Amino acid sequence: MTLLPVPAIAIIVVAAGSGTRLDAGAPKALVGIDAHSILRHALDGVFAAAPAQVVVVAPSGYEGDALAELEAAAGDRRDLGRVVTGGATRQQSVAAGLAALWGDVTTVLVHDAARALTPPTQIDAVAQAVVRGEGVIPVLPVVDTLKKVEAGAVVAAVDRSELAAAQTPQGFPRAELEAAYEAALADGIEYTDDAALFAAAGHRVRHIEGSARAFKITTPADLDRARHLLEASASVARPNSSVNIPGIPRVGIGTDVHAFGGDGNLWLAGLEWPGEQPLSGHSDGDAVAHAIVDALLGAAGLGDIGEHFGTSHPEYAGAHADVFLARTRELLAEAGFVIGNVSVQVQGNRPRFSPRRLEAEAVLSAVVGAPVSVTATTTDGLGFPGRGEGIAVTAIAALARDVPPSM
Repeated sequence: MTLLPVPAIAIIVVAAGSGTRLDAGAPKALVGIDAHSILRHALDGVFAAAPAQVVVVAPSGYEGDALAELEAAAGDRRDLGRVVTGGATRQQSVAAGLAALWGDVTTVLVHDAARALTPPTQIDAVAQAVVRGEGVIPVLPVVDTLKKVEAGAVVAAVDRSELAAAQTPQGFPRAELEAAYEAALADGIEYTDDAALFAAAGHRVRHIEGSARAFKITTPADLDRARHLLEASASVARPNSSVNIPGIPRVGIGTDVHAFGGDGNLWLAGLEWPGEQPLSGHSDGDAVAHAIVDALLGAAGLGDIGEHFGTSHPEYAGAHADVFLARTRELLAEAGFVIGNVSVQVQGNRPRFSPRRLEAEAVLSAVVGAPVSVTATTTDGLGFPGRGEGIAVTAIAALARDVPPSM
């Protein structure tokens, strides 16, 4: 048997939680998503990343189950993995993992097994970003509108630009992390995550961009979300699918039509057009944004705008383009896609589009996260656009794979 080189990186996979909110009758990490457990999917991602010592922290009494999952995921890296028994708290479980590290390890990543679909690229990015004396965590921006509430009443708005949602793995230099754990033990303080414990010891924690797929499975709804993502990934990775041919993108087309009507100003291409008659619709009637959404969802094989944003979703009533497009971008990222570009054509007599074309392209490109080009044309008086009754829009989008379909 060929011996693998001893890595300087270790990944502690915390899988000792009971999962009471999941209410599945077993420790959370051992609950099945599909044919495999949450832990198995998490370990598949870990072992697909760069070689590292892998320490799985299992619930007491379930060490054998965790070992079986580790061996199934590890393949020829089996010698890099081991299982230890967790403690009564998350902090105690991580401490048990730290105690099992090899002497050569200098960088430690702490990863929640519940973030089962975390891409290997995110694991590698965290490991590479760790420097002496500083920790690193992946984060996502907070996109929801946040409110501060007290006694059932909304008392203030919260500035979401100052907030971020933390994910795992969280990476640290080993010596400083072990010292921080010793200090927390001496003080008798339990922290919510390792970054908080590390920062409390006086160390800086930086952040890098996270992934929408690295969400935490906590409730039955989260489990359903993970199952849907895995099913979507499998559906686009079937034999003879173009996604498996290097260099060939997935392309989608979307169309949307809205009649003029309603109150207020027109919203089109993410812009407000003062003095222009608005378009009627469930949201703001922005036919450009809606066509882009359909093109993106169609390219990914994730349904259409009605499924995700239709009248059965009252939370999107009156929503503008940035809300629709940001959520669509999240859905694509969760399914493992990145957006290449989008091309849009607007058909209508009004508004006069050319003076604001560059402005519209900048707004749409920023929220989509990829180049969006917009052209506009009239129909020489033909059809409902030519008669000034409404606007028709066609969009074409190109996507590429961000992570392997199996992840």
